[in-house]
Amino acid sequence: MASSQHLALFPIPKYYQKFITRVQLSRFNYASALAQLSPAAQYPISEEQAVYTYRKDCADGRFIDLNASRVVESFYNLKSDPNLACSFFTQLKESCFQHNVDTYAAFIRVLCRWRLDRKLLSLLSEIVGSKESDLGFDITALFEVLSVNSGVLIWVLDMLVKEYVSVGMFDDAIDALFQLKRRGFVPRIMSCNFLMNRLIEDGKVDPLAIYGHVKMSGLNLNDYTYGILLKALCKKGNFEEARDAFREMVEVGVHPNAFTCSTYIEGLCSHKRSDLGYEALRAFRAANWPIDTFAYTAVIHGFCSEMKLKGAVEVLFDMVNEGVAPDVYIYGALIHACCKARNLLQALTLHDDMVSNGIKTNCVILSSILQCMCEMGMVSEAVDQFKEFRDSGIFLDKVLYNIVVDALCKLGKLEEAMELLNEMEGRHVSLDVVNYTSLIDGYCLQGKLADAKNIFHKMKEKGVEPDIITYNVLVGGFSRNGLAEDTLELFDCMETQGLKPNSTTHNRIIEGLCMAGKLKEAEAFLKTLEDKCLENYSAMVDGCCKAILW
Repeated sequence: MASSQHLALFPIPKYYQKFITRVQLSRFNYASALAQLSPAAQYPISEEQAVYTYRKDCADGRFIDLNASRVVESFYNLKSDPNLACSFFTQLKESCFQHNVDTYAAFIRVLCRWRLDRKLLSLLSEIVGSKESDLGFDITALFEVLSVNSGVLIWVLDMLVKEYVSVGMFDDAIDALFQLKRRGFVPRIMSCNFLMNRLIEDGKVDPLAIYGHVKMSGLNLNDYTYGILLKALCKKGNFEEARDAFREMVEVGVHPNAFTCSTYIEGLCSHKRSDLGYEALRAFRAANWPIDTFAYTAVIHGFCSEMKLKGAVEVLFDMVNEGVAPDVYIYGALIHACCKARNLLQALTLHDDMVSNGIKTNCVILSSILQCMCEMGMVSEAVDQFKEFRDSGIFLDKVLYNIVVDALCKLGKLEEAMELLNEMEGRHVSLDVVNYTSLIDGYCLQGKLADAKNIFHKMKEKGVEPDIITYNVLVGGFSRNGLAEDTLELFDCMETQGLKPNSTTHNRIIEGLCMAGKLKEAEAFLKTLEDKCLENYSAMVDGCCKAILW
């Protein structure tokens, strides 16, 4: 009767009552009934653990007691209704009920029964993040209670390994897997692969060492296990060990997947062995192993980074012949490499080929083309090409606009540059420090210092803070035009803005003053510098020489 009264004090919703009315038993009868309802192998709980857990009612100071063993049986009765079980667990927490290892285990069994991984992961995260003194038990005690059911224990440890790894508790993750071994169970290969991959990515252990431990555990290694090992070995440049791993994989009857093949190929290419990477690709293909787009991409990127454009284009034609469609990233890598090599014709040909195959271009690719034109002295052509792209309806970002604004400024077409900046604002593309600095540089080059200064003030009014490059452009323009006072005023202004002048700032001032015939001012400025360097003196010599030539 006392137990019934205690339970009545706890605010249990009506829809739970049908599950718990059957537990109005004496402690002796309860243990007997529990043995019938839920065999010991399923929900074991010792007589010593069938004790009351107390909480204090905040409203009237009464103590309300709950029996942990009754909560365990309630979870057992709720095993067919996971939503109700979750609600029951939440209400127990809200009512300050102190869970113990058995009540946690009972709830975990329900979650595992229904494969509610996200809820289980959330619960394990709560357990891992709690102090042992608050929980009243350690994690090994939970393993012990759950170990009567190998399926539940293995499933929980899978989730627990993920939780430990996510918070960087690698030692605990390793220990969790060994807990299974010590209890005579074999962990799932997926858990081992996950842990192995993260350990290698974080550089925590030698890849061969952890692979050896996984292999010794008696697990059947799969293609992803070998793929992770290959990735680690290739990353370190251990290609002989990688070849041995490939050989072993084939010998034990594990068929390589696309990830495994691509990993090995990418490893070779990332170490500037793209020729060998391409050889491996063709060998795998001849063996009828799966080769995906990523493998071709790795080889093309490798050849491009090594500036072996002929090889990269050959791979492009090869993949097309094999029925593998190149994507925008492959074309982008090729076009960028061609632009870097100043092979503009090849870059434009590849771009046309890409568009004709229905692949949309992007701002990164167009930036490479326009930048290449400007660097080759084809500034007018770059402006025309930009207009062609714009008129065709292609989206253009601020980087592209700035390339062209800079080009127009170099051509002295400052009005057109201003029009483009206005156009940018009309398209709701916010101007940044690079855009304003390009325009300031254009005005300085033409000696229109008042306009340059106006743009400088305008950008500050718009909330765009000038950087060190902006100031360097201005001091260079002012000093070249003999405005020594304005130059030094700007120099002082930099420091008040928290910008530290660099060697470029000093050199531009010295060279500019010398070019303007202000040799005394240049010498005086040089003397004020605390850390003089050879470049400062070279700037003075260069400035004097240019002044004579002018």
